[in-house]
Amino acid sequence: MPAMSQSSPCLWTRLPQSKRSPRDRYKHACCSVDGHVYVLGGRDSSSLRDFWRYSVVCNEWTELNCTSEAAPEELEEHSMVAHEGFLYVFGGMLDSAYTQLRCPLWVFDIAKQKWVHVQGKTSCPQAQVPTNRKGHSAVVVGSDMLLYGGFIDMKGSSQDFWSLNFDNMAWSMLNASQQGSSGPGPRHSHSAMAYQSCMYLFGGLQGLREQRDFWRWNSISHTWSSLKNKSGPSRLMGHCAVTYKDSMLLFGGGESQNAPDNCMWRYSFTTQTWTQVTTLPGSNQAPEKIHHCCTGLGPSYTSNNNSIISPSSSPGQQPRRLLLDGKKRPFKNRCFPAPLTFLGSEGAIELETFSGDKCYASTRLTEADHDKEGLVGKEAQRIENCLTFENKAFRQQWSLTEEEMDHGEIAQHLPDLLLVLGGRPCTKHCPISIWQMTLTD
Repeated sequence: MPAMSQSSPCLWTRLPQSKRSPRDRYKHACCSVDGHVYVLGGRDSSSLRDFWRYSVVCNEWTELNCTSEAAPEELEEHSMVAHEGFLYVFGGMLDSAYTQLRCPLWVFDIAKQKWVHVQGKTSCPQAQVPTNRKGHSAVVVGSDMLLYGGFIDMKGSSQDFWSLNFDNMAWSMLNASQQGSSGPGPRHSHSAMAYQSCMYLFGGLQGLREQRDFWRWNSISHTWSSLKNKSGPSRLMGHCAVTYKDSMLLFGGGESQNAPDNCMWRYSFTTQTWTQVTTLPGSNQAPEKIHHCCTGLGPSYTSNNNSIISPSSSPGQQPRRLLLDGKKRPFKNRCFPAPLTFLGSEGAIELETFSGDKCYASTRLTEADHDKEGLVGKEAQRIENCLTFENKAFRQQWSLTEEEMDHGEIAQHLPDLLLVLGGRPCTKHCPISIWQMTLTD
């Protein structure tokens, strides 16, 4: 295998959670919208039927209703995507005769904070809609949700490829062009993400065998392309992938159910090359996770950009940013040199952003923060990382109201960060584990 290249390092920080938090879990689903992260279902010792919203700004959890007639039941290995004010949940039902009698699709209205009945052409004959499955992938490309593969009870791994049009809620089966590749084939527990007009799919399971192949679906030409992966990740299943700037970030998973990994990989769409992202020396090591969830927040992550695209924008236009005319920026996010002499490196930097502390107190590193033996006290645990998260919310200059939060104005100024929520191994009856990753470049 060729020599492995490496990109700029990253910082991992574990976010403390209050008692008012969902329990730790795996095989759940999550997505981020306007500074909030939604987490649904999954399992610990059994399948769960709870639904939570996490405010990144306030570091607070709110449990949402998931018992209405339109809400889903217990789900695991399901998918959840966001599009223009709604969350779309698919699959993950416990296998029974009931699962074959309906299309397992649920819709949550974000503005009204309630589950709504699906409308449109979902009452088509059974052959025209996808059946229940687990471990599939779902991404949003344009006004469509693309759903690939999954494990179907009694049938095993599937290579079904479906499209749900959000405008008319009509399902259609996608078929590759006769001139193109036949595609990834049967697959579940893989990862998928969208970039521009394409969907990228990596690894997963074909039956019981882990894979490391890498595929691209072009939604314009309706063709699959097999991409090179000689210097990329090894065989993986139960991992996650997100879009970051002009690249894909792939984290965790493992070569088997019982072998979670903590590798972070970055694939550049520009150079079509893989690099492994290292952890900053002296900082926390990345968590070893499998069947976890990842979601990106900040302007460099597509999930955040999608929420601020004008409905009238053409596919080629840049996302339209909501401007805060005449108002102070609510959060400060800047990098500057810091005298972290204990690191023995002149390249150490400190990152100011915002924390979950209610008081939003700001502290600065000084020479008094460390002695001859290094940093001491509880503060040492917080700033032993090369990058330090210092948060200031200008509450005197900016009024944080629920209306402004709902409109996502504050979310426009979130710093770029990746959240890893839950996953195996997990601790029973403990708050869900959340790790925050920030790239230094």
